[in-house]
Amino acid sequence: MSLLESFCDVDDFLLSFAPQWRASQLAAGKQRARAGHLCPSEVMTILVHFHQSHYRTFKAYYTEYVQMHLTSEFPQLVSYTRRAHRL
Repeated sequence: MSLLESFCDVDDFLLSFAPQWRASQLAAGKQRARAGHLCPSEVMTILVHFHQSHYRTFKAYYTEYVQMHLTSEFPQLVSYTRRAHRL
């Protein structure tokens, strides 16, 4: 399965799942609604692609593969440390 096909599948899933998930969450008071650089579909696609890869750690996968080879597919990529804080 190609990266684009994975993204489309993940995006379709999140479009149907996200409203149900948000509706079932408890109100937690004041929270920031700051948008990240990558949309949730892009984050999930990277995680799914990691599990399909031969890499043993996410850090190696992200720094050696995603940041080197997938910058055209994900132009809003952030550094690994910033990504780790957001996951």
